[in-house]
Amino acid sequence: MPPAVLTADAITAGYDRRHPVLTDFSLTVHPGRTVGLAGPSGSGKSTLARVLALLHRPFAGVVRLDGVPVTGYRHRAPRATRTRIGVLFQQPRLSVDPRLTLRAAIAEPLRANGRPVDAVEELADLVMLTPELLLRRPHEVSDGQLQRACLARALALRPDYLLCDEMTTMLDASTTAALVGVIRDYQRRTGAGVLAVSHDAVLLDRWADDVVTVGSPAAG
Repeated sequence: MPPAVLTADAITAGYDRRHPVLTDFSLTVHPGRTVGLAGPSGSGKSTLARVLALLHRPFAGVVRLDGVPVTGYRHRAPRATRTRIGVLFQQPRLSVDPRLTLRAAIAEPLRANGRPVDAVEELADLVMLTPELLLRRPHEVSDGQLQRACLARALALRPDYLLCDEMTTMLDASTTAALVGVIRDYQRRTGAGVLAVSHDAVLLDRWADDVVTVGSPAAG
């Protein structure tokens, strides 16, 4: 059987072919481990996360899931492939429909994939959201509370890989620690691999098993 890994192999990507933000970069996320991805603003960290999340097609290179090359991105990727990768973005207010309650936001991937939505309460409890908070809409909660809901949504389909793109930028230290703790517990229970993108070297030093810097030799 092919190895159970998520791999970016010689990825060149960006939004202008003449000036890619990431060139010939490789990285591997192993099950049960956290890879930290560091680098300055504009170095391509978030672009790589979007490529691995199958949200952005690279100019060159290949994404492999368990050794199998990915051939489609966004809605062209098979649902069975997309749902194995969860994503947590930097700005929760840009990630959630402002018309939805937190309960509805967490239930979105479950409904979209024909799964029972009765798991919402368990997911909310996992990220320490109270039943009362589930009834509120994004403008009625803090950034930290909304990011907790986004984490619950990202874990709803029990992904094999979780990509965290600067997820703590807008959070205080206590909320950051709580969310990292939830992710670690999820890894212990499921064996999921995690990519943690951050400019915070102290956070990555405490959180990640290995840290790769964009522009440095690739990680295997």
